[in-house]
Amino acid sequence: MKFNSTEEYIATDDLRLAVNAAITLQRPLLVKGEPGTGKTMLAEQLANSLGLPLIQWHIKSTTRAQQGLYEYDAVSRLRDSQLGVEGVHDISNYIVKGKLWEAFESDTPVVLLIDEIDKADIEFPNDLLLELDKMEFHVYETQEQVKARHRPIIIITSNNEKDLPDAFLRRCFFHYINFPDRETMKEIVNVHFPKIRDSLVKEALEVFFDVRKVPGLKKKPSTSELVDWLKLLMADDVPEEVLLERDPTRAIPPLAGALVKNEQDVQLLEKLAFMARRGT
Repeated sequence: MKFNSTEEYIATDDLRLAVNAAITLQRPLLVKGEPGTGKTMLAEQLANSLGLPLIQWHIKSTTRAQQGLYEYDAVSRLRDSQLGVEGVHDISNYIVKGKLWEAFESDTPVVLLIDEIDKADIEFPNDLLLELDKMEFHVYETQEQVKARHRPIIIITSNNEKDLPDAFLRRCFFHYINFPDRETMKEIVNVHFPKIRDSLVKEALEVFFDVRKVPGLKKKPSTSELVDWLKLLMADDVPEEVLLERDPTRAIPPLAGALVKNEQDVQLLEKLAFMARRGT
């Protein structure tokens, strides 16, 4: 199985090599990169490209590794026993399968996305070492051993909010998605807006990369935010001449609420514009 770009996703050569290397090695692919660079979408498009089902496990700060395997619903069983519900003595009726169990028991290979693993507790990755390595786990309550029928293709994303344990990293193939250059970004834009004017794309990209280069920004605009901004520019029929001016004394570009997402960055851009006016 080989991954390539799709009609909806532009994958660079190094990203394609990383995905295919992880598939060959049968190791999870750990993907890092700026928010909005397409880490989550990679799993979706990989599944589409290979014609495989996608199972998504979105991690939160309260997520525990055990939830990916299974959970025993003791509260429901106690309630049912008090109500005299039939089947209460069969403990398997109260085992709730997790995303890993779903992936392991699938009749066909699947793509398993473990999204934003760094949101969870630091011990979360270590708690999954054996299961991801051996592709099996034990269900204590039923004394059942669950083994993967087919080894899933595992994509793990991280926003680098915290360091991951070395023992976990050793079991992964790692790839950092660099922020797209102008040519790659133009290809991405054309995927989303096939009929967009080249002149508008050219000027919008100039403004976009100029904003990203401003020193001191708390949050640089991402690829997804550029797509949103272009969608607004097209909807409001903003002429590229407005972008072409790039007057340094103006506070921020038109409809920049799609690009700049916090008050500190807005104030920074306004301060730079004020300083430019004072310098004229």
